[in-house]
Amino acid sequence: MADLKKPRVIYLKGFLFLGGGCLASALLLAELPTLKVAFLLAVAVWCFARCYYFAFYVVEHYVDPQFRFSGLWAFAKYLLRRRPKESHDSTSSTSARPD
Repeated sequence: MADLKKPRVIYLKGFLFLGGGCLASALLLAELPTLKVAFLLAVAVWCFARCYYFAFYVVEHYVDPQFRFSGLWAFAKYLLRRRPKESHDSTSSTSARPD
C-alpha cells in the first residue's frame, strides 16, 4: 500500500480514527455506564496514546535517530531485529528525558 500524500486524505484518516474511537467509547459506556468503566477506558486510551508516542517520537529522537518507522509492525520488527547495545558508561552525558 502506498503512503498517503494528500493532506486532505491524511486529515480524513485522522478524523475517521477519532470518530471510531469516540463511537467505540460511547458504545462501551452505554453498555456499562459506571464511573469505574469510564475511568478505566480513559486510562487505557491514555496509555495506548503514550505507547504510540514512545514508539515513534521517543525512539526516533532519543534512542535511534537513524531509523524511521513506517508503522507499528515496522517498530515491532525493529525491536526483534536490533542487537543489544553495550551498557552505557556511567560518565557519558545523557539527554534529558522526554517525560
